[in-house]
Amino acid sequence: MKRLTITLLCFASSVLPAQGFNNKKEATSHCRILNEQIVHQAIQKETDKIFNKLVNIRRDFHENPELAGMEKQTQEKIKKYLLDLGMEVQTDTYGHSVVGILKGDKKGRKIAWRSDMDALPNEYSDPETFKSTIKEVQHGCGHDIHMAIGLGIAEVLAKNKKSVKGTVYFIFQPEEETFKGAKEMLNNGLLSKINPDEIYGLHVTAIPVGQIMVKSNEMFAYQKRIRIQLKNGLSEEELNSLGKKISHSLFRTSNGSKPWEIQSIVDPEAGLTNPDTIFKDYLFTDGKFNIYSKNNEFFLETYVYETNSFNLDKIIPAVQKAIEDSGYKDHLLSVSFVQGNPTVVNDEKLTRSVTEILQNLYGKNAVAPDYGQVPFFNDDFSYFQQKIPGVYFFLGGSNVEKGMIAMNHAPNFQVDEESIRTGVKSFSSLIIERLNRN
Repeated sequence: MKRLTITLLCFASSVLPAQGFNNKKEATSHCRILNEQIVHQAIQKETDKIFNKLVNIRRDFHENPELAGMEKQTQEKIKKYLLDLGMEVQTDTYGHSVVGILKGDKKGRKIAWRSDMDALPNEYSDPETFKSTIKEVQHGCGHDIHMAIGLGIAEVLAKNKKSVKGTVYFIFQPEEETFKGAKEMLNNGLLSKINPDEIYGLHVTAIPVGQIMVKSNEMFAYQKRIRIQLKNGLSEEELNSLGKKISHSLFRTSNGSKPWEIQSIVDPEAGLTNPDTIFKDYLFTDGKFNIYSKNNEFFLETYVYETNSFNLDKIIPAVQKAIEDSGYKDHLLSVSFVQGNPTVVNDEKLTRSVTEILQNLYGKNAVAPDYGQVPFFNDDFSYFQQKIPGVYFFLGGSNVEKGMIAMNHAPNFQVDEESIRTGVKSFSSLIIERLNRN
């Protein structure tokens, strides 16, 4: 009753000083805070209300996965959901993409939320009771969770439209696993149709369910595939030995740590939340080189993982020197990078702002600091970040007590669906707060 009284008084500024406020500015500030609290309570309530529906949607996506470039039925389901919310929907940017547009009741900033759509080809057994019905195709990376969260945010904000100051774009992006979809959406004129001021996205992963993790700058290591071309004349034993020497010459970690042991990302002593994490300041190769011959020449290929962008230009000279030091200078024809996608780089200023917002709304522990860079994985969300200031989050999906480990692209990948509730609630609130800031 007291809250209702104060809320009504917010619309009667002439009597506010009588309520214990020193001036109108102080009263207005108090009312703004009160109104924000009411909005975020409404977001939490709406999230809980639609949670079971979102779980069912996620399970439908999981049972009917579609590979990159084949997301036709997934597109239709997303399109219908957004249209039912009364949104404008565009499907003509690229492939099976969907863009939902929510225009608030007031003019303001423009914010984009991105969710990826495609599934993986894999032969792992599916641990879920709602198993994939498509042979050797699974949502083994969590994109079914991402889509459910994206649709959930869309519904929560649509039902709180009066609190939306500006425009929200919901980008459902195909072909992430092939690192193609984001780039092609941009190449096909996405930003001529929408022009967001900032963009956000997430990836569910093996940290504890409900945990959000983020850091400014690089979230992943830089991944480059290197190719070494050699003249014929070396034995298989010599080539294997040379590969080991090259890997050893490039190797750099802190205090003998093993950042390739990806399961350690949740270890409190070695993992991402520890300032002394093993997942920073490293360079290592994928291990054994892929060795093959073509046109009477030998080729050695492997991936390298480097955390420091300033060191990338040093890798090829280091490989050349390792070959020369091994006595094979006369056999060397070339060393080159043959693949190297951009990595996710979070905007520093924006990352500080969103971390502060989420911690203020949902407690200091709502967002965990991330002190490292994850090897092996990456995300083509990086292409959006090249054009638009953006932040990419990790969202926890593991629940050890339930035996669920959300290690992406791994056997028995399984996600606690409570992560959907956390994602919808937290990021709906975040978007509202960012829209309402000058």
